[in-house]
Amino acid sequence: MKKPQGVVEQSKKMSTLVSFSGIDGSGKSTQIEALSSRLREAGLSVRVLTFWDDIALLRNFREFSSHAVFNGQKGVGSPGNPVDRRDKNIQSWYMTVFRCFLYFLDALRLGISARRARASQKDVVIFDRYLYDELANLPLTRSLVRAYVRQLLKLVPRPDVACLLDAEPEQARIRKPEYPLEFVRRNRLSYLALSELVGGMTVIDPLPAPQVAQRVLGEVLKTIASRQGQLISNLQEPAVAGLTAPVNQPSVSGIARH
Repeated sequence: MKKPQGVVEQSKKMSTLVSFSGIDGSGKSTQIEALSSRLREAGLSVRVLTFWDDIALLRNFREFSSHAVFNGQKGVGSPGNPVDRRDKNIQSWYMTVFRCFLYFLDALRLGISARRARASQKDVVIFDRYLYDELANLPLTRSLVRAYVRQLLKLVPRPDVACLLDAEPEQARIRKPEYPLEFVRRNRLSYLALSELVGGMTVIDPLPAPQVAQRVLGEVLKTIASRQGQLISNLQEPAVAGLTAPVNQPSVSGIARH
């Protein structure tokens, strides 16, 4: 198939992997939709993989433990419908051990899925959350946990662009009221600590959605040009307009995020 004007065919097809991570309510869904639309408008093929739908294992068991064991509420929180979730915010030594086991299984599956995605016929594969979003639930202040994280990361390919959408906890919780504010604050600090441990993540400061979209698009275009030998001339000066504040439309409701 002939590419539209402004797109130069690369000599060897290897998909560019892009991941979006961040606390609940940081605007991942909005930015993924914006990036996908812009890239498709440029004639690129895009696939979106959702971690909780396409990667996470033992989902029914996780959901059962959240609702039956910890008495968490089902559903997805919204400004008009707060939800009291009890899964990743339950912190104890035995939950840390349990999470390490689950995350190991997820890492194995993610490694397979990410390598298949890179070898696919898509120009860009976007991950709605990545292994990073699980690792941020661990107590990263402990040296043994940090050592575990380093080993686990060896099982999965590093995304070509790993976006960490930073957000003010108060605003994020207003958009998605599911966890206590104090936990959201701690979770944000954990994400930032993880980005330093991982290295190479693109941390995007809390900004209006159009500015975040422009920053994300710029990072992705730069990576495509360097990795795939593509030049997307009609997107070099992105005009990301008309975007609204982040919305939250997760594809699976009620999944327990241990």
